Amino acid sequence: MSGLPHEAYLACMAGLPSVGPATLRRLAALGPVERTWARLRSGRIPGSVLSGSPSGVDLVARWSQVARGVDPAQRWAELRSAGVGVTSLGSPGFPDALRSDPDPPVLLFHLGDPGVLVAPRVAIIGTRRPTGYGVRIAHRLASGLASSGVCVVSGLALGIDAAAHAGAVGALDGGGAPPVAVVGSGLDAPCPQPNRALARRVAACGMVCSEVPVGVPAAPWRFPVRNRIIAAFADVVVVVESAVTGGSMSTVEHALSRNRTVLAVPGPVDAASSEGTNRLIADGAGTCTGVDDVLAHLDPGRVVAAARPSGPPANPRPLPGGLAGRLLELLGWRPETVDHLIRASGADPRAFAVALDALADSGWVVRRDGFVERCPTQRSGGR
Repeated sequence: MSGLPHEAYLACMAGLPSVGPATLRRLAALGPVERTWARLRSGRIPGSVLSGSPSGVDLVARWSQVARGVDPAQRWAELRSAGVGVTSLGSPGFPDALRSDPDPPVLLFHLGDPGVLVAPRVAIIGTRRPTGYGVRIAHRLASGLASSGVCVVSGLALGIDAAAHAGAVGALDGGGAPPVAVVGSGLDAPCPQPNRALARRVAACGMVCSEVPVGVPAAPWRFPVRNRIIAAFADVVVVVESAVTGGSMSTVEHALSRNRTVLAVPGPVDAASSEGTNRLIADGAGTCTGVDDVLAHLDPGRVVAAARPSGPPANPRPLPGGLAGRLLELLGWRPETVDHLIRASGADPRAFAVALDALADSGWVVRRDGFVERCPTQRSGGR
């Protein structure tokens, strides 16, 4: 065993040139990822991985060249230093909303707390060039939903996305549900420059996530691909303003293919920004004129359970104290080896074993292939 979780090797594979979700899935299916990484370095990759690539031989050569310059241990240490959590399909920490999805990401990077996903979730999406009406409605909807215990999901893009995230974050002052952002670039540059401060606020109180590795430059094709994750997270998708084509409509298509409810905010019939939403309503989508229209499509039991009257996000139960609590802080949201946790905690091995057993028995962590991983169903407190 190398002492690295398989997520470390997957993160390196995901950062290779022209590797998207489908290619990463084929690479992950070749067998033990440490062995696959060695094959990538030596250029011994079967043609089945290159399905649809017009220049397979050249691509394998590029992968080999890049992989020989990448150290998975160093890459993993960089992720740990940056506070980036990593979870993979099939691991205990992988979000339940994606686990049974027809097209799940193989790997998910995140800043913040994936435990926020236990709340009911509504995606608020729309154009990057909204009217004042659209911005006002998106902000108002997100604020009202978050105050009602609903997790607002969006993409941190300019326009409607930013208005929705701002509304959801603002509601936290009154005890609202934390938001989630799904971005199409690495978490080192998660959104357009004007939204970077907003991204930090979302990560501080909720979660910002991406299937794109840290350090990989943004590419236009990655943004429509990430829309399937927004749709998969959402129980309901609300389109505020949109043209008849574009990113919002691709998210709608992903939502409908997953049997999610789609609602649209009506707008002026002569406004280009409302052409897409008005068309959705004409084609049978539900009409959203306020928060109550959205809440009517959610399980009321889940909404009531998730709602909080005031204060910061609460725990279902208190965080453990003593050594067990310190281990949770050291663990963060990445798989870590037992040896690493013992060294980092400075604990006596016997006391460490007792604390780790207590965390596992009470459902805070799970052990997997020699690694310890935190369970996302337990919310962290004290924000």
